[in-house]
Amino acid sequence: MNETILADQLDQLKRMWTGLATQEGDIIPLMQEAVSNWTPSELEQERGTVLTVGDGIATVSGLEHVTYGEILIFTNGIRGMVQDLRRTEIGCILFGDEQDISEGSIVKRTGKTAGVPVGDAFLGRVVDALGNPIDGLGKIHEDGYRPVETPAPGIIDRQPVNRPMETGLLAIDAMFPIGRGQRELIIGDRQTGKTAIALDTILNQKGKDVICIYVAIGQKASSVAQLVETLRGCHALEYCVVVSATASDTAPLQYIAPYAGCALGEYFMANGKDVLIVYDDLSKHAIAYRALSLLLERSPGREAYPGDVFYLHSRLLERSAHLSEALGGGSMTALPIVETQAGDVSAYIPTNIISITDGQIFLESALFFEGQRPAVNVGLSVSRVGGDAQTKAMKKAAGDIRLELAQFREMQVFMQFSSDLDEMTRNQLTFGQGLMELLKQPQYHPLKQVEQVILLIAALEHVMQAVPLRQIPEFGRKLVAHVQEQLPDVCVEIEKMGVLSQENKERILETARQYQQTLKQG
Repeated sequence: MNETILADQLDQLKRMWTGLATQEGDIIPLMQEAVSNWTPSELEQERGTVLTVGDGIATVSGLEHVTYGEILIFTNGIRGMVQDLRRTEIGCILFGDEQDISEGSIVKRTGKTAGVPVGDAFLGRVVDALGNPIDGLGKIHEDGYRPVETPAPGIIDRQPVNRPMETGLLAIDAMFPIGRGQRELIIGDRQTGKTAIALDTILNQKGKDVICIYVAIGQKASSVAQLVETLRGCHALEYCVVVSATASDTAPLQYIAPYAGCALGEYFMANGKDVLIVYDDLSKHAIAYRALSLLLERSPGREAYPGDVFYLHSRLLERSAHLSEALGGGSMTALPIVETQAGDVSAYIPTNIISITDGQIFLESALFFEGQRPAVNVGLSVSRVGGDAQTKAMKKAAGDIRLELAQFREMQVFMQFSSDLDEMTRNQLTFGQGLMELLKQPQYHPLKQVEQVILLIAALEHVMQAVPLRQIPEFGRKLVAHVQEQLPDVCVEIEKMGVLSQENKERILETARQYQQTLKQG
């Protein structure tokens, strides 16, 4: 009723000033413009009352027209987000200290959805799930705000994933290539090297004009601090943003963190940049959402997760894309991490995310404890983009390495009966063992594309067949340095153009054989 009266009064004022404007000359139009732009400040505003509060959840009544996902303002400026709509009350998750909120506190609507500040100034910084700096380096001057929840790009807005996102890990780049705009799951038990793969991939983007965003969900604060120091020590923090919602943070902050990191990545992607975003890990994200859902009294489903837990991750990961040229051609590549229990990939969350992503890298505990690091299980790992994301040089050099390793795994069963094996089978086993040894790679030492190509050509052509297993890593390093010294023109062509002619492949192979013979004679 009050709104109707005020609107009528506003119309009367406008008519009055219009009449005066015809009589009083040029001064009155300025007054008319002021009235036209005036908005009544006495409009009735919905206010709610807190019924209950606890565990990061507030139940509020009195907000009849509030919308799902809207931000509410509580006492002392604490913000919350509407997550549950009921007939007479709403459920709201809190992004601050709930100690200042009590039963009967006043709640105001904002009419806005959750958003985070974005901008180039975030590079090299560590922020919380709301975009606030937590690295002690002062305020970050943002270029704007983006909503944490946005629809994923449509089919017309995308283009094929056809450019490689090189990890620097021979086992992955050769057999399970990742493309820019792809979503590749890293899955395995705890302490099998999942974060190490993501970290090496970030380090390998140095000098490649790729923005890296690392989202830590539910981890120890000390682990995040150690990772930040590693990035700083490797001079990689300058092109990275770390979004941290540690285990000591509330469940609402852990829930919103990956969406906030994704919004930050979309800012760079919309500006035509290539972005790599790591979600470490989505298992803890699902657990935080399960806690919120149970506190909001939603019906539990399988493993007590709510019914929309699939949508929780699909709407996040679908935002990764390779945008069309009309939208700038930027890309966002996602590396979600999921922790399994005793290698069980058939659990609820792992199967959900496997079905959302474009492939998975499965890390096996048995391989890790045997010293095979990265502990990639060649049989269970896959990339659904495949060779489309490889350069011609890498595709030609990798050849049939997956087939060779598959045959080796089948023959491993007979290794205990090696005395009964014929010469050809023993050679095949030795060759497979040599390949597995070659795929071992120390952490923080990613390989360039040209180095991988040289190693693959030499290994698959049996140049390393006679080299003792323990000497293969050292032999590989020296061989790469020797070929780069002898064939600089070929190496430049591979690194810059990503191509490998048959003639150059033969030159590399001949140089490798000569080097092997020289060592053998020496």
